[in-house]
Amino acid sequence: MSHKIFIAGAGGIGSATGLILANKEDFDCEIFIGDRFESASQSAKTFISEGTNGKANVTPVVIPESGSSDELNKVLEQCDIILDCLPGSQAPRLAQFSKDFNLHYANLTEYVHETNLVTEIAKTADTGFILQTGLAPGFINVLAMKLYNDFVSQHKVEKVDRIEMKVGALSDHALAPHFYAFTWSPIGVATEYVKDALAVRNYETNAVPSLSNIQKIIIDGQLYEQNFTSGGAADLPEALAGKVRDLDYQTLRHPGHYEWAKNIIDNTPEGVDKIQHLETTMLENIPMVEDDIVIVYANVIGKDDKGVLRSVEGSYAIKPSYVGTKKLRAIQTTTAAPLCEAAYMLLTQDLKGPVFQSMIDPEKFINGPFVKAIYG
Repeated sequence: MSHKIFIAGAGGIGSATGLILANKEDFDCEIFIGDRFESASQSAKTFISEGTNGKANVTPVVIPESGSSDELNKVLEQCDIILDCLPGSQAPRLAQFSKDFNLHYANLTEYVHETNLVTEIAKTADTGFILQTGLAPGFINVLAMKLYNDFVSQHKVEKVDRIEMKVGALSDHALAPHFYAFTWSPIGVATEYVKDALAVRNYETNAVPSLSNIQKIIIDGQLYEQNFTSGGAADLPEALAGKVRDLDYQTLRHPGHYEWAKNIIDNTPEGVDKIQHLETTMLENIPMVEDDIVIVYANVIGKDDKGVLRSVEGSYAIKPSYVGTKKLRAIQTTTAAPLCEAAYMLLTQDLKGPVFQSMIDPEKFINGPFVKAIYG
C-alpha cells in the first residue's frame, strides 16, 4: 500500500524527513513537500530526488502565508498525513488542516501554548495527532519513559526520586567567547533560551526561568554545561505526576556558552523583544556548521525495594551520516527519524486524537524501523 505524505516545511528537517521516508525500501510512499516559497519546495524536491537516484515520487507545493489555496486543498484531499516541520507558530493552522481533511498529523514543536491549541483541535478528530515528536521534545522523552519502566520493573517500586533528560546539538569545535556553532534553527535556539521551562520539584510542577541553572556534567568522559530550556519535558511532568519527586529537561552546551548567552538576554535594550535580540546577536557572532554531534542522555535515580539507591542510564552520541546518496547532519537525522517513526505509527496503527510522548510504547518506538536505523 502506498502512503501519500504531505511534509509542511522544506528546510533542513523537512528535506531530511522526505529523504529518510523515500529511502526506506519496504515503505512505499508518495511525498508532497510544501513551503511558503516555491524555490524552497523545488529545492527540497531536487534534494530528495538526487538522494534517491531519481526513484522518489516528490511533488513540490506552495503553502500560502495565511489561509489555504486551491492547489493546497487539492493536495490535502489526496493525502493520508501531514508531517509538520514548520515553525511552531504554524502548528495550530496545520493541525486544523489535518482535522478538516481527515488526515493524521505529527509535529516537532516545543512551543507549549501552540501544543495546547493543537491538543484541543485533536480531541474531536477521527485521526491520530502525535505531538512534539522530534528529538527534544520527542525521542528524549520516549527514552526517559523506557528507563522509568525498566527501573520500576527491575527494582519493584512505584516511585522514583529523579528523572533527568538532556540533549545537546553541538559542534566539534567551539570558539570563544560564545563557545557555540549553529547546527539547527537560530530562532529555535533563541526561543528555548528565553521562554520558561517546566520542572518537577518535590512532586510539584512549576515553571522555571530558562538559563537559570548552569551546572557541569560529564557524559561518556566529556565535560558539558547543562541548563534549563523550554519545551523539552513534553508531557512527562503531568504523565508521571506523583510517581517522580524531581524531573527536568536540560540542554547541553560546551562550557562557557551559557554565561555568554545569558549576558545578552539580561542586557536586552528596554522595549526590545528578548528572543529577537538574542537571535540577531547570535547570528552576528555565531557561524553555521555542517559537521555536528548530537548528545542524548537520560537517567532515572531512586531507591530499590530494599532501600538501596540505584540509577539506570541511557546515552547516545550521533554524528552525521549518509541517507541514500546525501550526507545529513546529526541534528537532521536525530530529529527527522522520530518524526518518520511517528508517521509509520499513525499510518499502520489505529490511533485517534492527541497522542503524547508518555503514551507511546517506548520499546516499539526505539526499536522501530526509522528510529533504530539512526539511533542504533
